[in-house]
Amino acid sequence: MAEPSEVFIQGLTRDGKTFRPSDWAERLAGTMSCFRPEGSAGGPAAFIGYSPYCVPRFVGGVKGVVVNPKLRELEPMAWDFVTNFARDNDLVVIDHPNIDAP
Repeated sequence: MAEPSEVFIQGLTRDGKTFRPSDWAERLAGTMSCFRPEGSAGGPAAFIGYSPYCVPRFVGGVKGVVVNPKLRELEPMAWDFVTNFARDNDLVVIDHPNIDAP
């Protein structure tokens, strides 16, 4: 089975409730902001912005976080943190999300 190109952690629990607090996706992505591709620009402003491996997004009208599996290669413990966050909070995770959905 092929590894997903991306996964989408939805801001919905498996029983359909909206996950709180409302800024959870930004907080989670902010925690992962230091994980960047090798050779990324450094310097004083490097911390501003999200990692390309973990980005808050709305997909199909649902707030969540898009996570690239390359995060697992870069730092397995960061991948475990993100996936365990989803599991521990009973959040819906979708493989191969249609991130272009309105």
